[in-house]
Amino acid sequence: MIEAVIFDMDGVIFDSERITRMAWDIAAKEYGISDIKTAVRDCTGVARPSQWVYLKNKYGQDFPAKEFRERCSEIFHKYTAENGLPLMPYARETLEYLKGKGYRLAIASSSKTSTVIPELTEAKLLDYFEKVTCGDMVEHSKPHPEIYAFTADAIKVAKENCIAVEDSPNGIRSAHAAGLKPVMVPDQIQPDEEIKKLLFKLCTSLNELRDFL
Repeated sequence: MIEAVIFDMDGVIFDSERITRMAWDIAAKEYGISDIKTAVRDCTGVARPSQWVYLKNKYGQDFPAKEFRERCSEIFHKYTAENGLPLMPYARETLEYLKGKGYRLAIASSSKTSTVIPELTEAKLLDYFEKVTCGDMVEHSKPHPEIYAFTADAIKVAKENCIAVEDSPNGIRSAHAAGLKPVMVPDQIQPDEEIKKLLFKLCTSLNELRDFL
């Protein structure tokens, strides 16, 4: 029996992954690095410290990974300050529907608290969630299962009774390893055969959650 729905935030609630890719493209040109599309794909859904390790492994131990990521964030926040941070299609309507049906709602985001809480507050979405877990609240980043296990335990719902809504392969791996039922709503990355085998459901939009919840 499904009792709770735990959402990733970027690319699921907010249409932020598209802006993130744009920011990384701009920063990559400034830093003279190539194959940034692969780096963005592999870092999607992963907390910042793990991204630093990945970038140094990819571009060399002398690469200023932390500085590069700060520049990406600077470009991202400049864009959203000027243009706003749009919601994904059906995000607010889906949260309202699920709340009305009595499901417990939570967030499990790899982003840091200082980003997650203001963005949810600005969008007037924070009150939908009884628990918000951020990347700096756990030791291990997705695809490690810690963040989903921690969030399910925090709301006191058995993991097998929780759905995890994700847009990235790393998030799906995390939720599956934690024992939740992973639902993928792809944004920038489509699932391959490995990821499809881990899924409880594959949806084209958040609106399709109504088909089984």
